[in-house]
Amino acid sequence: MTTPFIHPQAICETSSVGRNTRVWAFAHLLPGARVGADCNICDGVFIENDVVLGDRVTVKCGVQLWDGLRVEDDVFIGPNATFTNDLYPRSRKPRGALPPILICRGASIGANATVLPGLRIGPGALVGAGTIVTQDVPANAVVAGNPARIVGYADAREIGDPRDLGGDAPGRAIEVEAFRDSRGRLALWPLAAAVPFIPRQMYIVDGAPDGGARGGGAYRRSHQLLVATKGAMRVALDDGSARIIVTLSETNIGLHISPGIWTLQFGHTTDAALLVLASGTNLPEERVTDYIEFSVGGLV
Repeated sequence: MTTPFIHPQAICETSSVGRNTRVWAFAHLLPGARVGADCNICDGVFIENDVVLGDRVTVKCGVQLWDGLRVEDDVFIGPNATFTNDLYPRSRKPRGALPPILICRGASIGANATVLPGLRIGPGALVGAGTIVTQDVPANAVVAGNPARIVGYADAREIGDPRDLGGDAPGRAIEVEAFRDSRGRLALWPLAAAVPFIPRQMYIVDGAPDGGARGGGAYRRSHQLLVATKGAMRVALDDGSARIIVTLSETNIGLHISPGIWTLQFGHTTDAALLVLASGTNLPEERVTDYIEFSVGGLV
């Protein structure tokens, strides 16, 4: 099949429907809607005028797609998912420009999830069933709850202790001596011997919001060393093929991240503090924050 299939009990007012797309019974597409190729528009779907769907998009039953929504290729939208486009709706009152929602390539929206206006769901992200999304979702993040909290990283293997990372893993643990007595614990970091690069910049990160994330990018040339100085956080490591999650919680165990590794920090405890040593500076041209650029173009 090259021409789209339109069920005889569907109302398809738009001529912009791509090849091999299937529009099933009781779906209603308004004249301005644009639907890509190889899509599956299931029973009872309503698509308003200012909506654009990419290729290979699945929209399950009972979904309404309102003006301002942009959906990229290979997105899955589960049954009865809800997308809103007006934070302060009033009956029969004219509205100004609507804040658009962008669902990026390869993302999935679970059944009965709700996405508030003006948000971006990153590439490959997974939104759990019934989740209420109130802020942007990073690439490949798994979110759940009300409001949405980051609970994982899509398709990642949970390692836990960074000392269990294998030799081919995207990242490796560095462990130094720790001394404990009645006065507390001292972690001794002989930088020249323990750190496999020359630190040129230091960051301290604390006060991360509950359920939020830090990072979400990769460096082209800079090495990093991450050490949890207080509390704990989880770190997703992604080299474009392997995805691993480790937990940082000890002051004498650091995580060395080489250039070209995408990282996302999440699951912070309320008291979490992170020390980061870097071999380079945080220049805009040094850091990549677009996951599609990272995964397709390569960095190193």
